[in-house]
Amino acid sequence: MEDKRPIGLFDSGVGGLSVLLEIAKILPKENFIFLADQLNVPYGAKTKREIEDLSERITHFLQRQKIKALIIACNTATCYALDYLRLNFDIPIVGVVPAVKPAAKMTKIGRIVVMSTPATAKSSYLDSLVKQFAKNRQCLRLGCPGLEEVVETLDKNTGNDLIDKYTAKIKKFQADVVVLGCTHFPFLKEEIKKRLGSKVKVIDSGAAIARRVKYLLKRKDALSPKKGKDLFFTTGDPKEFSRVASILLDSNISAEKVEI
Repeated sequence: MEDKRPIGLFDSGVGGLSVLLEIAKILPKENFIFLADQLNVPYGAKTKREIEDLSERITHFLQRQKIKALIIACNTATCYALDYLRLNFDIPIVGVVPAVKPAAKMTKIGRIVVMSTPATAKSSYLDSLVKQFAKNRQCLRLGCPGLEEVVETLDKNTGNDLIDKYTAKIKKFQADVVVLGCTHFPFLKEEIKKRLGSKVKVIDSGAAIARRVKYLLKRKDALSPKKGKDLFFTTGDPKEFSRVASILLDSNISAEKVEI
């Protein structure tokens, strides 16, 4: 049986569009509804309870759009609200997990860095991932304040300064694998790689999330037969979201403003 209903995705801002891009690559007929909670960005500065509350309200909104699956396209929201949402909603929910497991397998010298928001860096969720998959590795949890906002505004000058600052810390730590543990950061991947050089591998979990979504939809016989129209919403400024999203997706995006 085919299922034309859309896949719902949400993030605190535009970062989750990097996940949408990866899913669209391997599931080109799927339809998407994306919500950016830009009124409350960044999530990295919020408490667990605040993130749970915002995530719950967003999920209610997306459910009203009759989604067939939910992607939490935000590492911080995944760390703090994934279990909560799965307890309270009866739909397939996929979170964005920092790629600690593949990084631990990939490193040749046993030193990895997870670049993330400060909240993800301090989370028990990331702690448990490191203990489970990288206990015999040295792992620097590098909270990167300001980097998420750089992608939100496409502020290149500030971005260059911050990338210089954070990559200098990575070089000092002498890691050979870097995990991008925030969905905003893949949009900065080339700049990060440029500074770290070819000997350092820079990875994210977007492709793995896309494969997981494809597996779940195939198992439920719920793949879309035909591409329709994707919808974009923001709790912030729809003109600004549309401007930035159009550049990031290299497509003409028009978003609507919503309240959650």
